[in-house]
Amino acid sequence: MNIYTKKQKWKLVLLIVAVIIGILTFVITNNLAQKLSVEERKKVELWALGMRQLSALDNEEKDYTFILEVIKNNETVPVILTDKEGQIISSRNLDPNKENDPEYLNQQLEKMKKDNDPIEIILLDGNKNFIYYKESILLTRLFYFPIIQFGVISLFLLVSYIAFSASRKAEQNQVWVGMAKETAHQLGTPTSSLLASLELLKLKDVDEKVVIEFEKDVNRLEKITERFSKIGSAPKLEKQDVIGVLNHAIQYIKARSSERIKFESDFSDNDKIMVPFNASLFEWVIENLFKNAIDSMEGHGTITINIDDRIQFLFIDIIDEGKGLPKSKYKTIFQPGYTTKQRGWGLGLSLSKRIIEMYHDGRIFVNHSEIDKGTNMRIVLKK
Repeated sequence: MNIYTKKQKWKLVLLIVAVIIGILTFVITNNLAQKLSVEERKKVELWALGMRQLSALDNEEKDYTFILEVIKNNETVPVILTDKEGQIISSRNLDPNKENDPEYLNQQLEKMKKDNDPIEIILLDGNKNFIYYKESILLTRLFYFPIIQFGVISLFLLVSYIAFSASRKAEQNQVWVGMAKETAHQLGTPTSSLLASLELLKLKDVDEKVVIEFEKDVNRLEKITERFSKIGSAPKLEKQDVIGVLNHAIQYIKARSSERIKFESDFSDNDKIMVPFNASLFEWVIENLFKNAIDSMEGHGTITINIDDRIQFLFIDIIDEGKGLPKSKYKTIFQPGYTTKQRGWGLGLSLSKRIIEMYHDGRIFVNHSEIDKGTNMRIVLKK
């Protein structure tokens, strides 16, 4: 299991834990809301009982203090008392500024009829009154509390994720720059020594073929050192022929790969397309894409390079006939540490993305891919 896979696994575990906490909170709060709803109906029924008992008392009876206390005890649940014809007799716990507004009371009555069944009061004379009610503000807030809480938690997680990602990205940038500078520094000394040795070999009677091959390797090492030194700082972009760099990269990879790997392109050696870029770093990206394509095809197949020259942008498509990628991996492959190889650090495509998007203000992405059919990697450069 590579570093990226482990990181994804932990992210999934944390997400599952957060979801479980959210669900438990919702269930517990919802259970409390249901219990409170039952208690509020009991309170309204008690209020109805008080109204019924109050109507049963004669005017001469004086012991109705307790009944009035029961009626007054309802300070939270909005209620409306109507006769059997549906005419409003009284109301309680509604908006005090609108309690004398018939239109407002009728609107509230209609809402109450939809929310809960009325409580019937049978009077001594056989007439009936009805009490309509709706949930109190406290209960309503309790119903919405899990949603608000979930929103706050989600917002907190989002802000935390953005802050963490920004911090991690800044840290990764420092690591990239530090690693690049240190690598360039470490390669610089032996490269200088090899250059000096090369000059000595040229002065001695050494097989010319050996000297030529040795010179190629030293030049290659020198180019690698230059590339790493430019990763450590913003490279200078110059308007150059991108076709020439592509052809040079093709020849370099072709000479170091199997004869079963074929290269096809829709441009010729005489074509020229001028684009501002850094040739050394850009060629590094192309070589990385070629090597990944060869690995995906397991050393057998055709790599096609297509150019789409537009007014403002240049599109470069590198198409292989390899294993392909599922859509879920289109962005994952550019993450540091992601690799499908048993050997490898998983830094090639991540480095390529950094070079194209950070240093060239372009884009690199999976344009299209099909399992067992191949992948189309696209680079977009500004002209």
